[in-house]
Amino acid sequence: MILKDMLLMLISSLILIIMVLVGVAYLTLLERKV
Repeated sequence: MILKDMLLMLISSLILIIMVLVGVAYLTLLERKV
């Protein structure tokens, strides 16, 4: 049970990091276009 919770936390944190990276890349691309 504890292992499952740790895995879930790890996956959710990875998704969060990926979303942040994509957002930053998107913003930098928008600024370069302008």
